[in-house]
Amino acid sequence: MSYKEYKRVFLIVCDSMGIGNAEDAAKFGDEGANTIGHIAQAKNGLYVENMEGLGLGNLGDFMGIHKVPHQLGTTAALREVSNGKDTMTGHWEMMGLKIDKPFQTFTDTGFPDEFIKLFEEKTGRKCVGNYAESGTVILDKFGEHQLETGDWIVYTSADSVFQIAANEEIIPLDELYKACKIARELLMKDEWKVGRVIARPFVGHKKGEFKRTPHRHDYALKPFGRTVLNSLKDNGLDVVGVGKIPDIFVNEGITEGIHTDDNTDGMMKTIELAKKEQEGLIFVNLVDFDAVYGHRRNAIGYGDAIELFDKQLDELMRNMHDDDLLMITADHGNDPTWKGTDHTREHVPLLMYSKSLAHPEKLGILDSYAVIGATIADNFNVENPGIGYSLLDKVVRTR
Repeated sequence: MSYKEYKRVFLIVCDSMGIGNAEDAAKFGDEGANTIGHIAQAKNGLYVENMEGLGLGNLGDFMGIHKVPHQLGTTAALREVSNGKDTMTGHWEMMGLKIDKPFQTFTDTGFPDEFIKLFEEKTGRKCVGNYAESGTVILDKFGEHQLETGDWIVYTSADSVFQIAANEEIIPLDELYKACKIARELLMKDEWKVGRVIARPFVGHKKGEFKRTPHRHDYALKPFGRTVLNSLKDNGLDVVGVGKIPDIFVNEGITEGIHTDDNTDGMMKTIELAKKEQEGLIFVNLVDFDAVYGHRRNAIGYGDAIELFDKQLDELMRNMHDDDLLMITADHGNDPTWKGTDHTREHVPLLMYSKSLAHPEKLGILDSYAVIGATIADNFNVENPGIGYSLLDKVVRTR
């Protein structure tokens, strides 16, 4: 395969790291939300010298993140054009799919009795829960009950999800995963169809000590159309999904999936990939920002995680080749200072860097996360089957 500028692209999604200012935020009840901005205020400043150097501070007014006159990266704020603010909507839009009809949610009502009864019959276990709740709170409420009865703990959120929590010490992982597949099949019915079924294994013996394990697994809907990932794979390029990327795309267009335990593990595995030889896309999701800190409304922990990522970013950048392009972005916001525990409708950052980047630029606010996939498709001379326009001419290399 020939490529125009870069042999490899590293696309890192800092899950939920929004930067505020979405023009349509009021429609989602999120006017004024600003994930990075409010985290920086909570911590009295964020120390992120690597992202600061790339130009993150030039995308907004974030306490402690300086605006730099000579940024090292090309930057933009991206405006989501799909109807939604969830993981699948954001990631699918990045790769060219525009979602007009948001995924079904059961936030206010829980799942219908008809579905719950069918799920219980097919899995042989009863259910408790079945309402929108934080994953840690619901474990404290029903974890001991499950130890006594073996009942499934099921719940949802503001996302389009059906989540099943099971203590690994009494319900084997294989049984949990099989139950998720049963739920996924049942939830293909139009009036019940949700974006994801999520296995939520945990351990522990009493309230306050229950802890999730790294064995989470997502069972998502398949993308409704071809994405840039399909085009890359069909043309013999590597498409390495790190973290939950393979789950989000149901392995469509993925050539290799790499499981991660947490953000640090995800970055370490990405750094190891940087030391190897590939041609294509390394697509990384760092889920802890969202799952561990955003949904749990832990602004200080979220800020600490951003600062740790920034330190690890230094090692990744040092191990990149001259013909590598790094793209850092997010899939939605999740302001930990905001009301409730939901995602927030925000712009997301796009920081693009290469050791050989010729002319770093500030591109302002751009329509659609899909500029990311379009740029990647253009770089590798493959079809972009969906929406989006290329920014490749904004990140040309010195020769």
